[in-house]
Amino acid sequence: MRIVGVALVRNEDVFVEQALRNVAAVCERIHVFDHDSTDGTAEALGRVAADHDHVTVTRTQDARDSHRALEQYAGTDTWVLGVDGDELYEPSALGGLRALLASGAYDDAFHLKAHVLNCTSLDEGSASGHLAPPSRPVTKLFNMAAVDEWAGCPQRLHGGAPRFRPGYDWSSLRYVSEDTEWETDPLRMLHLCFLRRSSAEPGEAPVRRNLSETAGFRRGALGMLHRLRHRRHIDPRMKAYRAQGSTWKEEWYARGPVVTVDARPFFGPEAQLASTP
Repeated sequence: MRIVGVALVRNEDVFVEQALRNVAAVCERIHVFDHDSTDGTAEALGRVAADHDHVTVTRTQDARDSHRALEQYAGTDTWVLGVDGDELYEPSALGGLRALLASGAYDDAFHLKAHVLNCTSLDEGSASGHLAPPSRPVTKLFNMAAVDEWAGCPQRLHGGAPRFRPGYDWSSLRYVSEDTEWETDPLRMLHLCFLRRSSAEPGEAPVRRNLSETAGFRRGALGMLHRLRHRRHIDPRMKAYRAQGSTWKEEWYARGPVVTVDARPFFGPEAQLASTP
């Protein structure tokens, strides 16, 4: 059994280096795709790759490249962990996850989800925000042994046309959070979705529109043409939120009370915690 990481990032230089370093020890290989960043993301990724031979960084204008790199693992005993630039997993806890996966504890699942704290503030060793559950979990850990092939994704681990092996389908989903609490969940994660993620952003973090909302899977002139021709590819849920003038992040990630947790295990000893207003 092996664990392979994948990241598709654009303008994420505040936390992306920590996000990748946190999963480096548990992953045999990490495929990183820089989707045409214009801030300091490329430099941050370069530092990680310089320290870890199993991390490869590719600059691309086509988000589909991030899933094409994963197609080789279909039908193998591989779990693929998707890591965004605002997602911090706890390094020490991931060792327990590896043991569980190696034992076959989740072999019946295609997709695993876990506890997530959608952070509204991060300061002085603590993080506050809304837990998932009851908010929407965003964990992306997929069992590639559940499919014979998985192609056609507009970005890593999203949609496409997987050809499932017998006994598996999209509903083969298990929640690690059902058998654990936040403190004992080996896949727990700080989701820094409400915080400033790029040095190019203003001091107060804006609500970012994601790829499903903009159909911005390709960058540059060809990407602009693609968006004009394929507006139907924009997630209809996102269109509905925009039409209502509401914020989808608040709708998905800010359910339930605000809770505070110890954030120190998610940062290396040399890391500086970010402070947010």
